[in-house]
Amino acid sequence: MIPFDFEYYKPSSVQKAVELFRHLFAQGKNPMYFSGGTEMITWARVDTIHPGAVIDLKAIPECNVIEFQMNNLVIGSCVTLSALSAANPFPLLSETARGVADQTARNKITLGGNICGKIYYRETVLPLLLANSRIVIAGAQGMRAVSIHDVFIQRLRLEKGEFLVQIITDRGYLSLPFIHFKKRQIGNVGYPLVTVAALKKDRQIRTAYSGVCAFPFRSIEIEQVLNDTTMPLAARIEQAIGKLPAPVLTNAEGSAAYRKFVLKQTMADTVNILEGR
Repeated sequence: MIPFDFEYYKPSSVQKAVELFRHLFAQGKNPMYFSGGTEMITWARVDTIHPGAVIDLKAIPECNVIEFQMNNLVIGSCVTLSALSAANPFPLLSETARGVADQTARNKITLGGNICGKIYYRETVLPLLLANSRIVIAGAQGMRAVSIHDVFIQRLRLEKGEFLVQIITDRGYLSLPFIHFKKRQIGNVGYPLVTVAALKKDRQIRTAYSGVCAFPFRSIEIEQVLNDTTMPLAARIEQAIGKLPAPVLTNAEGSAAYRKFVLKQTMADTVNILEGR
């Protein structure tokens, strides 16, 4: 149960959603966009957020597409992880999505909600970082498409009143060799110790990580080291660990030392598999 009242709106277009946010913000309602709503409910229940109004984006057509436009795959931010996996237009993204939470939760969690979330993991962003996807954002100045690398820096950097509409990925990335590992301490459901998504393009392995640090990331520096075949793999991995962008997490899932151990093994498996493809 959410311990406070709020107004609920469900606009039918991008323009109406933006205008509604501006109107509610001017009234001091502290409005919040949402698509799946699972994380918003979680934070509201523990009294971390207090929106006076919520704007449900699920009735906006552009936010619900899974389609090819010319040479691009376009996925709307309100597409659920279950629907995304069932359609399977981008196998690495589908496999990553299937590793998030359980089936019941994935029926509600949306791609946009997972990317925009506040929790550490946000795993579905990993394939998008590897594929240099573009993000379509709506706000008071209209809609704009930008590289994911320009707006996802530890988290999705949106201006007040903006929301994620779509993700655009070049078709050429969809059929590349890939690997996905999600390592948990116990079982097949729950937060990861380490998640690694990787693909191989132009004989180079690209890697992205979740669960290692307090945010998901792709590191060009790590990739350069892992692809340096003049060094033994063990030496490459040791150097790669030294280039992590932030301290390794210690939490209920595992200590930093254990995470590093799991990460090293997962890096080795990733490189061994993809170097042979």
